[in-house]
Amino acid sequence: MTEASITVEVVYRGIFQKTLAQRICRAIVLAARKRGHTGTAFARYGDSPERNGVPAKQFAVVAVNDIELEASMAKYEPAVVDVSIAVDDTLVKGVESWAWYGRQPIWKPVRKDGFLLVTSEKTPDEVLSQTDTAERPFSLVVVPGAASFAGLWVFKDDHTDYRVLGALAKVAPDWVRLDDVKALIKEQTKDEAAVQSAQYGYDGARIRPVKPGEGTSGHEKLQFDKPGWTTMRPGIVVDARKPGERNPFYKKYSARTLRPVVNFDTCIKCTMCWLDCPDECFEVTPEGHYEVVYEACIGCGICAQVCPVKDCIVMVDELKFDDNTNKWDLWKKDRASYNQWFEKMSGVPADPKAVARASTAATNASPAANPTTSAGGDE
Repeated sequence: MTEASITVEVVYRGIFQKTLAQRICRAIVLAARKRGHTGTAFARYGDSPERNGVPAKQFAVVAVNDIELEASMAKYEPAVVDVSIAVDDTLVKGVESWAWYGRQPIWKPVRKDGFLLVTSEKTPDEVLSQTDTAERPFSLVVVPGAASFAGLWVFKDDHTDYRVLGALAKVAPDWVRLDDVKALIKEQTKDEAAVQSAQYGYDGARIRPVKPGEGTSGHEKLQFDKPGWTTMRPGIVVDARKPGERNPFYKKYSARTLRPVVNFDTCIKCTMCWLDCPDECFEVTPEGHYEVVYEACIGCGICAQVCPVKDCIVMVDELKFDDNTNKWDLWKKDRASYNQWFEKMSGVPADPKAVARASTAATNASPAANPTTSAGGDE
């Protein structure tokens, strides 16, 4: 081993996965210490305060001794990492912190021949198909499991952290050994099932080498030049948006894991989605329906929960979509094609005759879409 240190980052959904990210980074350091290494775990200063669903980062730095650790820590934020861990597979579509650095590829800080670990129930090829085109070689490692959501004070103990640690031991055995991971988990939990989850992560991790040019070039660049004081009007004036006009630079879609799709044929125009949307991402159509502006939608799922019509609004996995095109125009021009698209995405029928209406809020296809409800656990 010639390297004197290793840097691991955990990319997570702000608030919803904060505790998970902290547990992973802390466990990396503690497991590495069993081998005689030293290390520390810390959060990215620019992510504080965190925002619901907005990508954030935690780091773990492990070194062969205290001197190397201090040398590795002499940075405000690691610009290059050996391993990046995304605990929600939709993060591969790009990361944008709330501090507004612009959307960046998930692999941006990963060194050449480094590793990108992603928790997902999809295949490596499916995950790669939504990842920005690679500019240098790295290895994509899919850790079996769905995205784990809890809250700031609540931890969803579904063993995601143990599976991730097992997978990390598979790709970085010089720093984190599987036996050390399992011993640490045994000490902390006294639970053999938790220990086996680490073994499952080790055995089940699927590794796919990624070559430059692989991935998708379809994602929006989403990079902006901020105005300097010399380009502003006298008095340092910045023009406000006109009434009814959306800010073309304020796009919030990188904060979501799910997005709503609407069955316009069963919509009763009750206005509930429009009234309750915290981000005002619904537009009123000439016919009185409510169209989702996907660039503004954060995927909170409130619209699906307040809709009184069963499966009129359904929350769908973000990785099923490859653009943010609004869909009402398609329904207007070609209703059959839109309904076919709706059924394909949502998995529920679009025909009003096949959908039972409810007088109160119905159980939709994805009732736990909003992680801040009792189903997600941030209460």
